[in-house]
Amino acid sequence: MTKSPLLSLPGAVPAEGMDEGVAAHYGDLFREQRALADGTGFVDLSHRGVVTVSGADRLSWLHLLLTQHVESLPPHRATEALILSAHGHIEHALYLVDDGTTTWIHVEPGTQGALLAYLESMKFFYRVDTADVTDDYAVVYLPAGSIATVPSDWPTRETPYGRDVFVPRDRLEAFGPAAGPPIGVLAYEALRIEAHRPRLGLETDHRTIPHELGWLESAVHLHKGCYRGQETVARVHNLGRPPRRLVFLHLDGSEVRLPGHGAPVRVAEDGEDGRAVGFITSSARHWELGPIALALVKRNTPEHATLLAEHTAAAQETVVAP
Repeated sequence: MTKSPLLSLPGAVPAEGMDEGVAAHYGDLFREQRALADGTGFVDLSHRGVVTVSGADRLSWLHLLLTQHVESLPPHRATEALILSAHGHIEHALYLVDDGTTTWIHVEPGTQGALLAYLESMKFFYRVDTADVTDDYAVVYLPAGSIATVPSDWPTRETPYGRDVFVPRDRLEAFGPAAGPPIGVLAYEALRIEAHRPRLGLETDHRTIPHELGWLESAVHLHKGCYRGQETVARVHNLGRPPRRLVFLHLDGSEVRLPGHGAPVRVAEDGEDGRAVGFITSSARHWELGPIALALVKRNTPEHATLLAEHTAAAQETVVAP
């Protein structure tokens, strides 16, 4: 794990767990969230892995491996995609953009090695080159509305939520502060949870399929050619329903402690001794909504039931319909 040089900025408090290596916050969590919501500041995501794919066959080759339709992906158009197991379980989540000659991908911290190994194993006779360029490039997030100037030759993913900029690492220390006030990953995560956006390793476990998290809408193309795991995707979409579904929770604000990842979720009327119907995947304190969370629950959990997130009462909003 490489520590970001931006941890030397005033007020930086290091993040832990999956986001170790960058700042959790810079001293004022709610101010940082408001700034992001207003379209100002930047988030250091330099702990994320960065992989490139180049060569004449790169898009047609990736098209065969990914859940997304990328064979004719126009230059500079951002998309996201998954790599599934043979049984349709999510193994990798990729956030990518093609600049006309190279496909740039960022992934969860520490997963780039396994992703690259899989890509290398599937090259066969295709004219492609893959590389782990995490040591050379860092991801910086600029929120939607940011007026920060980005050099035109830096790969950038433009999304409705903002811009993911692939910054040369030797320019990171200068670019970050020039882009606005620094904002930690806790603020970024709070807004991600508010937007119901899943994250690999938090909203997923070893048996998660895309349908459970709403990833069919953003990361899966239902009418493209064959890829590993497609049979499960098509069968569940056409003939069945996923065994679990993602929900958004408004947590009781009187509790001091947030339920952590993996905390059991129960139907409130069953009490704290009732059978768990799911688990908390992510939680945060939101500057406007108060304590919030995402949870993965059994599909048949009543949509309007009050839930218990460990010991905390929670009202649910449907993200994925039962």
